[in-house]
Amino acid sequence: MKILFLGDVVGITGCSKLNSCLMNEIKSKNIDFVIVNGENAAAQGVGLTEQICRDFFNCGVDVITTGNHVWDRKEIMQYIDKEKRLLRPLNLFEPSPGSGFNIYSAKRDIKIGVLNLMGNIFMKKCDDVFQTTKNFLKKYKLKEDYDLLIVDFHGEITSEKNAIGHLFDGQATLVVGTHTHIPTNDARILEKGTAYQTDAGMCGDYDSVIGMNKQVSLNRFLKDNTVKNSPATGNATLCGVIVDCDTETGLAKSIETYINGDQLKNT
Repeated sequence: MKILFLGDVVGITGCSKLNSCLMNEIKSKNIDFVIVNGENAAAQGVGLTEQICRDFFNCGVDVITTGNHVWDRKEIMQYIDKEKRLLRPLNLFEPSPGSGFNIYSAKRDIKIGVLNLMGNIFMKKCDDVFQTTKNFLKKYKLKEDYDLLIVDFHGEITSEKNAIGHLFDGQATLVVGTHTHIPTNDARILEKGTAYQTDAGMCGDYDSVIGMNKQVSLNRFLKDNTVKNSPATGNATLCGVIVDCDTETGLAKSIETYINGDQLKNT
């Protein structure tokens, strides 16, 4: 079974690229299940809306994960309570609308667990992600509660992401990082069989500063905040990973970096 995980979709250009080409990519690469982080998909580059979620589902997305910007568009708080295919980080302070984990039925009745977590360092305050992970792994088991487990770790620093990857090794199919919007060149299978990449990158315009208008971003770094930041509007590139999963063991057979667009090259 092949799973495609795509990093943070940024703004209108990221949404347009995803909506226009995902279905063809699913067919051409024989993808069985698609997970997308959508927390930056709104036109402003932060948050997402019900309509964006519906568009994603209609073009082939099975599950949408999020992160620290999940509540930036308040309308999503009601929608997430009724839409089980939309997740927010499990370790957000409770009570929070929605869920951080769910199990989905895929082809051949394969059960896929999708877990959304958020880091603690340089991020919005949330519960300790390592304690949350330990509690999760006590409650749920690979090949008992689900056939495969995909973990989106939405975090700022590489060491925290690395550590979570090793904590899940042998107990998840894939652990992949989101949030920093730059794809890392470390896709690999860990010692006990879990596929891992520190950050999936983003689905957006890479002629930018992590998806946002580069000139406005530069001005803001130079302490000129007179113009509100907004997403870059050039051609988007989709970035993520494709994992070939062993449904017998629940672990990964292989992982490859996925890049679709003309701004980055898949080496």
